[in-house]
Amino acid sequence: MPAPPTAHSPATLADAFAILAARRAGIRVIAGGTDLMVALNAYALPAAEFLDIWRVGELRGIADEGETLRIGALTTYTDLIKSPLVARHVPALGAAARTVGALQIQNRGTIGGNIVNASPAGDTLPVLAAFDAEVEIGSARGTRRVAFNQFYAGYRQTVLGPDELVLAVRVPKLRDGERADFYKVGTRRAQAISKIVMAARARVAGRRIEAVSIGLGSVAPTVVRAPLTERLLTGQRLTPALADAARELIMREVAPITDLRSTEHYRRAVTGNLLAKFLRGM
Repeated sequence: MPAPPTAHSPATLADAFAILAARRAGIRVIAGGTDLMVALNAYALPAAEFLDIWRVGELRGIADEGETLRIGALTTYTDLIKSPLVARHVPALGAAARTVGALQIQNRGTIGGNIVNASPAGDTLPVLAAFDAEVEIGSARGTRRVAFNQFYAGYRQTVLGPDELVLAVRVPKLRDGERADFYKVGTRRAQAISKIVMAARARVAGRRIEAVSIGLGSVAPTVVRAPLTERLLTGQRLTPALADAARELIMREVAPITDLRSTEHYRRAVTGNLLAKFLRGM
C-alpha cells in the first residue's frame, strides 16, 4: 500500500501562498475535496503532497460590488443556493448549484473547486461562461484577473501557474430587460453527471434580441460559448423561423463525443432543443 501523503492546512492566504511558492511542482490543492478525495481513495491521484485550503476564511463569502458579485473560491454550493444576492442578481447560478450532487456534496463542494477541476461537465461553468465572469487569481507574486472564457487551455487544463490559487470569481449581475436560464440533462433528475448542461442569457426589447450569450458543457473538451449562434440571434426579431434556424445552427456548432453517458447525436439534438426552449420562453 502506498505511503500516506503529506498535507498542509494553512489558516491564512499568506501561508497558503508561501507553501505554494516553496513547493510549486507536484503539490495538489484541495478545497472541498469532493472530486479529489474520490480519486485519492482509489489510489488514482499521483500526488504525495497536498495543500488543504478549507480553513482559509479569506476565500469565503459573497459580496455585492455594484455591477458584479464577487464570490470567494471556497463558497459552497449550499452558500450559493441560500444567498439572497445570488437569488436576486444571478439566479441561474443558484439553479446550477441545486443540481450538484446530494446535500452532502452541496455542503462541501465549492465554486472554486468546480472551476479549477476543469471538467467540461461542471454544472456552474456554463453560467459563468454565459455571464462573462472573471476569475481572480493570486500568488505570493500578486493578483491578476482572467476572463472566465479564457481560463481553460484544453481538456482539464487551466491557465493557473503552479504557485497560483483561484481566489474568487466575479459575476456580472442581470440587468433590466435581461433574462437567464439554466438547463441540465442527465440520466436522473438528481445526483447525475450532465449529458448536456446549458446556460443562456439574453436582453430583449420588444421582440428584438439585443444581446445573447450561450454557455455549454459536455459538448466539447471544455465549457464553451456558441459564438456563431449568438451572432445569428443578436439584433434579430424573435420569430419561430429564427428560433428554428438557431436550433439547427447550434446543433452543428457544438462538437460533442459519444461516451458512456451519451451519444454525439443525442447531445447535438438536446442542445438544439434546450436553446429552442429558452427562445420560446422569451
